[in-house]
Amino acid sequence: MLKTVSLATLVAALTTTSALAQTEISWWHGMGGRNGEVINEISMKFNEAQQACHLTPLSKGTYEEALASGIAAFRSGEQPNILQVFDAGAATIMAAKGATIAAEDLIVQAGKPFNREDFIAGVRNFYADADGKFVGMPFNSSAPIMYINTEALEAAGVEAPTTWEEFEAVAPKLKEVGYIPLTASQLTWMFMENFKSRNNQQFATNNNGYDGIEGTEIIVNDDNTVMMFDKLKAWADAGLFGFYGAGWADNQKPFEEGKVAFWIGSSGSFGGLQKTATMSFSAEFLPYWASLGEGTQSFIGGAALFAMAGKPAEENACTAEFFSFLTSPEIQVYWHENTGYVPITTAAYEMAKAEGWYDEKPVAEVGIQQLMLPGGEWTKGYRLGFFPQIRSIEEREFNRIFSGEVSPKDALDTIQVEANALLAKFAKTAN
Repeated sequence: MLKTVSLATLVAALTTTSALAQTEISWWHGMGGRNGEVINEISMKFNEAQQACHLTPLSKGTYEEALASGIAAFRSGEQPNILQVFDAGAATIMAAKGATIAAEDLIVQAGKPFNREDFIAGVRNFYADADGKFVGMPFNSSAPIMYINTEALEAAGVEAPTTWEEFEAVAPKLKEVGYIPLTASQLTWMFMENFKSRNNQQFATNNNGYDGIEGTEIIVNDDNTVMMFDKLKAWADAGLFGFYGAGWADNQKPFEEGKVAFWIGSSGSFGGLQKTATMSFSAEFLPYWASLGEGTQSFIGGAALFAMAGKPAEENACTAEFFSFLTSPEIQVYWHENTGYVPITTAAYEMAKAEGWYDEKPVAEVGIQQLMLPGGEWTKGYRLGFFPQIRSIEEREFNRIFSGEVSPKDALDTIQVEANALLAKFAKTAN
C-alpha cells in the first residue's frame, strides 16, 4: 500500500513539475470566424501533442491591424513569438531590421528536418529571400481562381474558357440568356498582381523587388497591363463585366445569387461558397492571355507566420517545434479541409488526394493545381514595401476607370507615379 501511495505521489509531482516547466509562446493573427476557430483548434492539437511548449493564439483583428500591432509591440519589447503577416505586408516585416528570425534558420538550428522542395511550387518563394531561404513560414495560402455557375453555362450552351480570348467568345452568349458574364473580387490581386504572374510579366524592377528595396520601381503602365484594363473597361461598357467597387463581398454576392456566370475569387472562398451559393458551381484556373504565351502559375495570396526576434532560446525552440508541427501532412490536411486554403506541402496534397477529398470536392483541388503549374521568370512573387497603401491607390484609380472619369492608361500612369513615390519613401524609411 505504501509503495502504491508513494508511486502515485511521485507521478503527481512529476506531472506538476512538467506543467510548470512548460515554455509559453504566443501567436498573434488576423483571422476571425471559422478560420479563427480552426487556428484555436490547431493550437490545442499542438499543446496536446507534446508537453514542453504551450501555445496561446490571439486574434488582433484584421490583417492590417495584426501587422500594426506586431510592429508596435516589437518596438516596445512586447512582441509575440509568432506574427501572422499577410502577403501585402511581407516586405514591411522583412525590412524591419532585427524584427524577425528566418523561419528556415529557426527550424534548422532546432535540429528539425527542413526541405524547401517539400513545399508546392507556387508557395515556395513568396515569403523567401532572393536565395530561396524561407523567411516567413507559409500558412494560409490561396490562389485566385475562376468559379463557374454551371447552370449559366448550360443555359447558354457554352463551355468554361481557359483563356481571355475564349471568354470574349462566350461572354455575349451568356449575356443573351440573361447572365452577367463576369465579376471579380479585389482587382488588385486578380487583375494586377496575378495578371503579371499568370502571364509571366515583370511586376517591378530589381527582380520584382527581391534583389533589394533601393531603387525598386513598380511596372504597371506597360502596354500589356494597359491592354488588360482596356479590355475590362470595354467589357464593362458592353455589359460583359460587372464591377461593384473594391468590396470583396459586393462582387461575390451576385455570383452567389446565381446572376453571374464567372466569378474570379479566392480558392480559400470555397468553404464559405458551399454554404452561400444558390446554384451549382464548379471552378477552373484563372484565365490567361494566349496572345502573351502559355499560362504560368499564379502568385499566392493569404499570409505567412513570422518568428519574432528578441525571444529566449527555449521559446525559439518551441516556435520551431510549432512550425514543424504546422507543416506536417496531417495538420495541413486538417487546415485545408476545414478552411479551403491550399495545403502548402506536396505530402499534404497527396494525403488529401489519397483520402478521396478531391473526388468528393473537386473544386478544392483547383487552386493547388494552379499553383503547381509551370513557373516562369516572374512567377515567384514580389517584395514591395508600403504595398497595402499601393493597393489603396490602385483601388481608387480602378473606381475612376469604371466610373468613366479616367482612361485605363491615365489611371495606370497615376498608379505608377504614386506607387513609386511610396517605394522610394519606403527605401528611405527602411534604411
